[in-house]
Amino acid sequence: MYRLTISGQRVYRLIGAFLIASVGCAWGQSLPVEPAREMGAAVTGAFEGWFKNPDGTFSLLLGYYNRNLKQTVDIPIGPNNRIEPGGPDRGQPTRFLPGRNWGLFTVTVPADFGQNKITWTLVANGKTTVIPASLHMDYEISPFTEVSVGNTPPVLGFDEGGPTAQGPRGVSTERTAKVGTPLTLTVLVSDDAKFTSSSGARPSKLGTPVTVKWIPYRGPGAVTFSNDRPPAEKVDRPASAAGTFNGQATTTVTFSQPGDYTLNVTANDYSGEGGGGFQCCWTTAKVKVSVKP
Repeated sequence: MYRLTISGQRVYRLIGAFLIASVGCAWGQSLPVEPAREMGAAVTGAFEGWFKNPDGTFSLLLGYYNRNLKQTVDIPIGPNNRIEPGGPDRGQPTRFLPGRNWGLFTVTVPADFGQNKITWTLVANGKTTVIPASLHMDYEISPFTEVSVGNTPPVLGFDEGGPTAQGPRGVSTERTAKVGTPLTLTVLVSDDAKFTSSSGARPSKLGTPVTVKWIPYRGPGAVTFSNDRPPAEKVDRPASAAGTFNGQATTTVTFSQPGDYTLNVTANDYSGEGGGGFQCCWTTAKVKVSVKP
């Protein structure tokens, strides 16, 4: 189950209401949720919702759900992994890890998008799923502030004094590596240390305000992290506000073959993955790695 924040109210929706449609079915027709299996199951996109940008454009926020318990699925950009119109490549992943990955990328649409829609088609294990994404009023979200407590996403960057991101639109950086040689990845994070919970009650035990998760996003070969969830250890940096947590998390990554890769890192606050279902508060970023022989 996930929850969507709409105009300050939390609306509960079942995963099965992703508006998954298969080829040959009527537009928007809901299909029964396929049971999870170790392998051979479908992969579907997930439309998290939309939000307005300061320049008047809109962002459609998307993630995915790989129903396979053990099978990572690679789907290259093309007929089997396409977003239309404007695609097939609109920045979506090509590597899909088992389970749910929330709000990994946004598709920007113009201010006059109106009642138009985009569709994300995925074909995995011979199963086709298609999800629509639009500016329907029921799917407006607030990914930069959880309205009930004023919680905001972590701030994430890669270098002291460098660009930072807060929220799902993210920031990106570039690195180079060699096959078989570990590449060190460090992210700098800060957070307001506020929390969001479905009951509104303060948790009895609070851990580190920020957790970090790395996943492979695109690339031709195997990607191995020494720790895909490195702890965010507290560091001394000037705090931007009272109660702010400052930390950094470091891991290494190794690539099995040369080529161009993209890695995704997500920083979650106390609300947890997917914002605990509230569509806030997390921050994503991308690292593009050119791997040489």
